[in-house]
Amino acid sequence: MDDQTRIELEAAAFRTLRKHLMEERTDVQNIDMMNLAGFCRNCLSRWYQEAAHERRIEMSKDEARETFYGMTMAEWKANYQTDASDAQKAGFEKSFKENVTDKS
Repeated sequence: MDDQTRIELEAAAFRTLRKHLMEERTDVQNIDMMNLAGFCRNCLSRWYQEAAHERRIEMSKDEARETFYGMTMAEWKANYQTDASDAQKAGFEKSFKENVTDKS
């Protein structure tokens, strides 16, 4: 497979992931994604911003999030985000500590 085809396939897969997370699974909370997978929608938007910066494209964190989410963070939170339960928070703390410990 040539590089251009690979890039196009990767971009298509990314667009499908974004659509799935932003349109089809708005019920899945970022904290649950972090607890289970170690990344969330915010991570994806940050990686998008970092890729832009690598190409010398200026993009703020808010601009990257709005591009990825398709709306402002305030709109996303008002429409889809729920308060994290104590169990979700505990899971995040445990996961975060394990990931920091593993990387040390």
